[in-house]
Amino acid sequence: MWGNRNLHRSTVEDVTEQQPYEVVRAYEGFELRRYPAFTMAEVTIASSFEQAGSSAFRLLFAYISGANRVRASIEMTSPVVQAQKVAMTAPVVQHTDASGEHIVAFVLPAGLTVETAPEPSDPRVKVVAHAGGLAAATRYSGRWSQASYQGHCTRLESAIALEGFRSIGPPRFARFDPPFKPWFLRRNEVVIDVADPTYPADAH
Repeated sequence: MWGNRNLHRSTVEDVTEQQPYEVVRAYEGFELRRYPAFTMAEVTIASSFEQAGSSAFRLLFAYISGANRVRASIEMTSPVVQAQKVAMTAPVVQHTDASGEHIVAFVLPAGLTVETAPEPSDPRVKVVAHAGGLAAATRYSGRWSQASYQGHCTRLESAIALEGFRSIGPPRFARFDPPFKPWFLRRNEVVIDVADPTYPADAH
C-alpha cells in the first residue's frame, strides 16, 4: 500500500496528524464515530485489491511532495483509504461500479479544502470533498489482504445491522502504517458511513 519500501522511513513514521473524529458510542464489534468534513486527494486505479494501494501511492505521494501547480509540500496524514469504485448512490465521496477499479486516497490535513488545496499537476490525482458524518468503524491488525479485509467487513456489516443502523455508502479500507511495520502491529480499519434516527446527521 505504501509503495516503494525505499521511501524515506522518516516521512511515514513521523506522521503528526491523524484524521480527527469523535467516538459517539462503543458497540459490540465497532465504534460509532462522527467525522467532521474533510478533503482528500484520490486516484482511481484499475487493479486488484492488493495492488491498488501500491499503484496509487507514488502518484499521491508525489502530489503532497510538490507535484502541484504551486509546488507546495503538504504534510502526510493517516490513514490511507481505499474503496472500490462504483456509481455514487449515496452522499459519500468514496464510492463503487463493477469495473474492478479502486479509489485510493490520502486524507489531507485539517483546514485544507478543495478551494485551498494545491491543484495537482497530474490529472490522475483529484482533490475531492467529503461531507463527514456518522460512520461505523472496526479496527484490526494483520496483513493487507483482501480476504482479511472482507472478513472484517462482513462482520462489521452484520454488527451494524444488528444494532439497527443503515449503511449509506460502501465500506472503506483504512491503513495507518507503512509496509515495514510488522503485520501483527499494524492498525487497519473498515469504515462504513451509516444513518440512524437516534443520531441525526446535524446533531452535535
